[in-house]
Amino acid sequence: MHKWYVVQVISGLEKKVKKSLEENRESKGMSELVAEVLVPTENVAEVKKGQQKVSEKKMWPGYILVQMTLTDDAWMYVKNTNGVLDFLGGAKPSSLPQSEVDAILAELEEKKEGIVQKHNITAGDKVKITDGVFVNFIGTVIEVFHDKGRLSVMVSIFGRETRVDDLEFWQVEQVSAESEMV
Repeated sequence: MHKWYVVQVISGLEKKVKKSLEENRESKGMSELVAEVLVPTENVAEVKKGQQKVSEKKMWPGYILVQMTLTDDAWMYVKNTNGVLDFLGGAKPSSLPQSEVDAILAELEEKKEGIVQKHNITAGDKVKITDGVFVNFIGTVIEVFHDKGRLSVMVSIFGRETRVDDLEFWQVEQVSAESEMV
């Protein structure tokens, strides 16, 4: 019976390993043992030079999921594929629990249809301005325009609340409550 295993691969070679495992399984007699290979990804949007670009991002760089029946031959087939470092668990890999597999597959299906924003900033967040006239000012985000890659922040200047518009995401960094007190 096929079960899902986590396989550690050289980061950046996830798709190459997937392709290699899928293309060679028939010639190596592994079609019955290695069923499916997944590289978990999500679509991430970010604004560059005023244009919103959507790119595919690996959710777990350096790891892939392989659905297979774990025999010595299948284990060696996967382990000896170029780019594979090892199974998670080493010489005694354990399969993922079915509940975890179901959750992962549901999450992947959900992410396949949507687009995640690269910058996870929302109205009400505290940010520190890292570039421009108001560098090092800490303020509260009041509006976020993900489609334009911009946001507006309210900062206190000489005791007065002042709105700073048209900041780009790269011009701010999120501030945690602890670092704000320092």
